[in-house]
Amino acid sequence: MSVYEYLPSEIARLGVTRKATGLALGRVQTHVRLSREREECARGGPAEVLSLSELAIAVWECAEWERIAHVMTAQQMPVYAPGQDPRVGRREEQRMQRVAVDIAAAEQHGGAPAEMLRHRVYRIVAQQAGSPDEPRLTVHVMASSLGEAAHRAWTVYGRPGGLYQQDQYRITSVEQILPEPGELL
Repeated sequence: MSVYEYLPSEIARLGVTRKATGLALGRVQTHVRLSREREECARGGPAEVLSLSELAIAVWECAEWERIAHVMTAQQMPVYAPGQDPRVGRREEQRMQRVAVDIAAAEQHGGAPAEMLRHRVYRIVAQQAGSPDEPRLTVHVMASSLGEAAHRAWTVYGRPGGLYQQDQYRITSVEQILPEPGELL
């Protein structure tokens, strides 16, 4: 059975923490404003069919930027340092506890050692064939690679009666969004 090393919300928070490291409060507040704008834009965009969506990611990131700004103000940090942020350590402990519980449950359920998955979040966009003016369909999936993400999206949504309707839509783009390309977890 499979266990995720990081959940999408954890990846989003870790990405924000990394970006905030070493920033002064003014820069963090700029990121708060930009993340609020991204969240509002995502709220106004087309709804996605799954809970892992552009909106969910924007909400997680916005909440983390706001939290970091609050911590910096409360602790009067000249620049953000994750080592001085008590929640960063607690979250890592909670993640490790979650992973341990998930591994134990997986091994109990299947009897075999659990497989640890280090997945990323990919955005897959599909466009109606021959109709570039038609609305695009966007889904977000967790996968280990771009190819696997596209395959998984097509397998789930391209089947008869699925969102993509095999003969009507084609996948036009697949991009890694969490963690951002170049970021290591």
